[in-house]
Amino acid sequence: MTFQLHKVSVHHAGAAGNALALRDLDLDVAQGEQIALIGPSGAGKTSLLHTLACALRPESGTLDILGISPWQIGSAERHALRARLFLAPQTPPLPPRQRVVNAVLAGRLPQWSLWTAIRSLLAPVDPRAAWEALGKFNLQDKLYARVDRLSGGERQRCGMARALVSDAQVFLVDEPLSALDPTLALQTIHVLQAEATARNATLICSLHQVEIARACFTRIVALRDGKIVFDLPGAQVSDAMIAELYRNKADTAPQFEAVETQLDAARPLC
Repeated sequence: MTFQLHKVSVHHAGAAGNALALRDLDLDVAQGEQIALIGPSGAGKTSLLHTLACALRPESGTLDILGISPWQIGSAERHALRARLFLAPQTPPLPPRQRVVNAVLAGRLPQWSLWTAIRSLLAPVDPRAAWEALGKFNLQDKLYARVDRLSGGERQRCGMARALVSDAQVFLVDEPLSALDPTLALQTIHVLQAEATARNATLICSLHQVEIARACFTRIVALRDGKIVFDLPGAQVSDAMIAELYRNKADTAPQFEAVETQLDAARPLC
């Protein structure tokens, strides 16, 4: 089992008072599962991903990750556990003056010694691995470009290439499609899913593109107000359930129609 959560509650990171981002969550995730997280803004998707990445400590409840209770072990052991997890935030932390090759190879930092990391900044240790990872997102020509010369969508895909060169057993991906058009969005999801399948890694991806989630993921977990509203196979999630999930919320997933044609062509890939 990759994750086991029982009655987990988590405070908002940096929020004043006792505001809870997650409330009494129960969730089991098997190794190799691929799950889409959906829900309106503020539902708790990012907080859940950060909790699973050991970046947020639960206020209450129990959390096991890869058979380990991360907050009942020492900091060195917890650091080793984090090295087995890859968290990809919506805005990748890419230094603007860094070359893309170095930004991608940073995915190997948890496995490198300090000396190897410093040496790679001066002369990239494995540029071919970075080139091959970028090639899966049609970005191989950006290998030696500076990060600040990339578009927002290129930066997002650069962050995904970083995941591919890592040794992670778990991919936790937060809104990887926000700066991508429908065609690139589907390509990115397909690459992530293919990589997760190849290494039997667990993939949990938060998405606002609900129709992509329904078409490409076999399991969908929906959050609202810090609670799980439903946890179902993608094929069982109806339009009525989606409408209720986003009821009276500003982000009512208007992109349904925008990706419909693209999805029809892409379903064999998903």
